[in-house]
Amino acid sequence: MAADNLPSEFDVVILGTGLTESVLAAACSRVGQKVLHLDRRNYYAGNWASFTFNSLLSWIQEYKAQQEMPSTESDQAWVGKIEEGEDMLPLSSVDSSIINLEVFSYASFPKDSEAANEEPSGSSVEPQHSDSPGDRTQGAAEPPKQETEPSEACKNRQMPETQQSNQSEESDKQEQPITRPAEAPIELNKRITYAKLLKEGRRFNIDLVSKLLYSRGSLVDLLIKSNVSRYAEFKNVNRILICRDGRVKQVPCSRADVFGSKQLNVVEKRMLMKFLTFCLDFEQHPEEFQGFSEKPFWEFLKSQKLTENLQHFVLHSISMADQEILTEEGLKATQHFLQCLGRYGNTPFLFPLYGLGEIPQCFCRMCAVFGGIYCLRHSVQCLVVDKESGKCKAVIDTHGQRISCNHFVVEDSYIREEQRTKTSHRQISRAVVITDRSVLSYESDQQVLVCGRVRECTCTCAPSTDLVHLTCPASGSAREDLAPVISNLFHVPNRSEETEKPLALWVMYFNMRDTSGLDSSCYSLPSNVHVCTGPDASLGCDYSIKLAESMFNQLLPDEEFCPPAPNPEDIIYDGDGAPGEGASFEETNHAERSGPEGEGQPQENGQPSSESSEPAESTDSVAPETNTESKVQISPTEE
Repeated sequence: MAADNLPSEFDVVILGTGLTESVLAAACSRVGQKVLHLDRRNYYAGNWASFTFNSLLSWIQEYKAQQEMPSTESDQAWVGKIEEGEDMLPLSSVDSSIINLEVFSYASFPKDSEAANEEPSGSSVEPQHSDSPGDRTQGAAEPPKQETEPSEACKNRQMPETQQSNQSEESDKQEQPITRPAEAPIELNKRITYAKLLKEGRRFNIDLVSKLLYSRGSLVDLLIKSNVSRYAEFKNVNRILICRDGRVKQVPCSRADVFGSKQLNVVEKRMLMKFLTFCLDFEQHPEEFQGFSEKPFWEFLKSQKLTENLQHFVLHSISMADQEILTEEGLKATQHFLQCLGRYGNTPFLFPLYGLGEIPQCFCRMCAVFGGIYCLRHSVQCLVVDKESGKCKAVIDTHGQRISCNHFVVEDSYIREEQRTKTSHRQISRAVVITDRSVLSYESDQQVLVCGRVRECTCTCAPSTDLVHLTCPASGSAREDLAPVISNLFHVPNRSEETEKPLALWVMYFNMRDTSGLDSSCYSLPSNVHVCTGPDASLGCDYSIKLAESMFNQLLPDEEFCPPAPNPEDIIYDGDGAPGEGASFEETNHAERSGPEGEGQPQENGQPSSESSEPAESTDSVAPETNTESKVQISPTEE
C-alpha cells in the first residue's frame, strides 16, 4: 500500500514512536482498535532510539542540516480539505527537542599507510576549524542522501524494523564521512583510531537517552504482563559504583556485599545494615522520620548518625537521588532499590541487550501483530477540528490525505509554541563518551555498571572500548554541566602527559527537552488530542509507562490495559488478515541484529526461528559479542 493511499478511517492516530506512544499503540491495538502509527523520522523510538556509531554520525549530520534549513511551514497548504463548520489546527514540522549538540573526536588518526588498511571505503571530509583541544564536529560534512519514497515509508500490517535497520542497503553503501582534526592530536593510543571506530561502528548501540529498568518497576511488570518480554533480551547491571574524593569505588548492595566489602569498616557495615533494614518497612515506623517530611533526605541521613561515607552511598548510589530530594521520597526510593535486589541478579537494574531503543520497538511489534499500520518518514500536517464540538475529527497528513479518527495522540515535539499555554519546560543534559577501558577494572569484559547518573556498558560497543552515558538535569548547556565530570573520570587528551585514567576517544554533548512536568492544561488543544511527553530526567521509565496507562484509561475506560498476548498458535486470523500480513510473536525477524553465530535470534522450542514475515532490509547493525550465559530472560512466570 502506498503511503498516500492509507485507509481513510482509524480509531486512533498516533504521531511519534517514543516509549509512551508505542506502549499506547500496542495497548489500543491489542483490544481491537484500528491504529495508525506515524513518525516523520526514518527510524523508530524517537528520542528513545539507539544507533550504531555510523548511524549516529548520520543522525548528527541530519540534525545539523535541519538546524540550517529554513522553515517552510504554511497554514494554508491544505485549506481545500477543510469543510464548512471546521477549523484547521497546524502542527510543527520542525523538531526542536534537542539543542546544543556538540561532538569532539580525540581518537588518533593513523598515518596514510595505516589509514589505507583501516579506513572503510569513503572519502574523508575536512571539518570546520575549532579552537577546542580536540576535533569539534557539529555535522560539518554534508548529510548523506536517503531514500524517502513514500511507498517505502509505509509498512502496512508488517512488523516494524529496528532502528539499526533504518538505512536501506543502498544508503548503507554510501560514503561515511571521516572527520580529520584541524590539528592532529597526539597519538595517546595507537591501537584505537577514529578509522577503527568507524570500521567497528556497527558493533555499537548508542542510546539517545540513558535509562535502566528496575527489576520490579512499571516497565518490567508491563513487559511480563503483556508477554512483550519475549521480544527482547536483557542483561543485569553487574556493579554499582560511586565516585568520591576523586576515587571510584564499588557500592555494596546485598547483605553479602555489605559484609564482604573492603570499603567499609565493621562499624559502618552494622550501621548500614541497620539503616537499610529500617528502609524496607519505614512506613511502619513513622516516628523515626517525624519532623523530616518537608526536609531534605540528606538531613535525615545525617540525623541517623551515618558517617559521611555512608550518607554518600545511600544518597547517590542507592536512592539515586540528588541533594534536593525530600526525606519521604528518598526513603521510598531506597526501599524500591532494596525490593528490586535479587530478582534477576545482585543489583536491582536490567538493561536491554541491544539498547534502550529496543523497548519501544517491542511494543510497536505487538501493535503490528494485532493490525496496527506503521509509516515512517510520514507525518501529520494539521488537525481538522469540529467547530461545534471542539474536538478533532480528522487529520491531514503530509501527502494531503484526510484521515478520520476518534482520538489523536501526538509527541510533544510536534506541538507549536502558540498551542502551549505554559511554555516553560526543563532540559536534560546528556553526554556520550567512547573510552578505551572501564572506569574501574573488572574480571568480566561484558558488564553494565552505574556510577550515580553515569552508566558504562561494554556489551553494546566494539571490542577494546567502553561506552559511557552521563545524564543530569540541566543547569546550562550539556557541555557546561558534564565536561567537568568527564574530565574528572577520563583523560581528555588536550595535553601530552601520561595518566592512569581511561582515555576519552569520542564525546557527544546535547540537551534534550524534558516536558514531564506539563499536563493537559498546559496545551491549547481539543479534548481528544493527547500529548505524550518525551523522556524525563529520572533513571527509570516509570513516568512514561504510567502516562501511557493514564492516557489509555482516558481513551478506553472500559478496556484492560495491555492484556497478555496469546501464544502464536492461539492467534486466529480472519479473512485477509492472514499470518503473512502480520508476524506472530515468535516469528519476528531479529536477523538484522544477529551476530555471525545467530546470537539474539528468537527461539522456538530451543531452535533459532527460521521464519519471518519481514525480511531484513539492511545489515546496518551487527550485534555486540555478548556473553550468552549472562543474558536475562523475563517471562510471565517470573515472580
